[in-house]
Amino acid sequence: MIERPASARAVPAVARRDFLRLAGATAAGFFALGATPDRMRIVATLTALALDDELTRRSMTEAATTRLGGLIAGLRQRGWVEGINYRFELRSSFGGPDKLKTAIQELIDLKPDVILTGSTGETAAVLAATKTIPIVFATSNDPVGNGFVESLAHPGGNVTGFTSSTPEMGGKWLQLIKEAVPDIARVGVLFNPATTPRAGRYYLDSLEAEAVTCGVEVVLVPVGKAAEIESAISRFSEPPRAAMISLVDSFLVVNRQAIVAATSKYRVPMIYPFHYFMDAGGLMSYGPTLEVRSADYVDLILRGTKAGDLPVQSPRKYELLINRSVANTLGLRIPFTLLARADEIRE
Repeated sequence: MIERPASARAVPAVARRDFLRLAGATAAGFFALGATPDRMRIVATLTALALDDELTRRSMTEAATTRLGGLIAGLRQRGWVEGINYRFELRSSFGGPDKLKTAIQELIDLKPDVILTGSTGETAAVLAATKTIPIVFATSNDPVGNGFVESLAHPGGNVTGFTSSTPEMGGKWLQLIKEAVPDIARVGVLFNPATTPRAGRYYLDSLEAEAVTCGVEVVLVPVGKAAEIESAISRFSEPPRAAMISLVDSFLVVNRQAIVAATSKYRVPMIYPFHYFMDAGGLMSYGPTLEVRSADYVDLILRGTKAGDLPVQSPRKYELLINRSVANTLGLRIPFTLLARADEIRE
């Protein structure tokens, strides 16, 4: 049985243009909070999204519902004024391994005070390039198993951060999608082996165990290129009745619009790990709220705390989102018992 997740706490968004207009007048007050103006700090961050992606654009307008927007707003609350006592540097790794390598080198050449990474793959690549610059991963899976930290309580080294999910999530996603579509005989698991934790195995053990319990066949659907997405999803439009699960995967987030469009075209129910897919028109999602806690750690590091002394934190809240309009389009009648547990029902 899936426990009902707690609702996320709303954070007010502030438009960047309004904020910058007031920044100069209020800088003295922020410095009084402890943000010393001795030099301009540099906060660097790496994103797997293209710079013109909707999520990236929303981040740079300080939308608090996005990870980077929440970081900027959180730092402001702690006395760090962009353009006054710190500079924010963003680079995109979108475009393949060479682009990732170039983006990381550009950030390291800036000699930043801290680098914020957004995925397990990015963290591994940045750690391979520097053992001295502090790193905070906004999301990561199995940081101990991946060799990022010595332990969750005592990371050591130059890295710390936040985990985004646990291996048991695989089984929970299957429970939820089967509750939404009770007559499924098989479930397709969509992932990119190169960008999902342990090439998918991180979630597959619990998912396959749950499949045995509920009598559903698990079909692995690895994709490595955006061009493969539509044909992969179309396979599940034919009998026997099927649904799909999207794993935690930066490649899938980047290609969320194509994935949601294909599920709509071929009428395939799919559950996703993040609300980003719901914003693109997805059926349902279950995962951590991705509340912005990275501002706490970035602030502490800017004030002199070592990254390795800050414990890795696990998700505190999970949320279930359901789009009833999408369900109707797919011909699904979502059970009341499932709707009653949802944190948000979209129409």
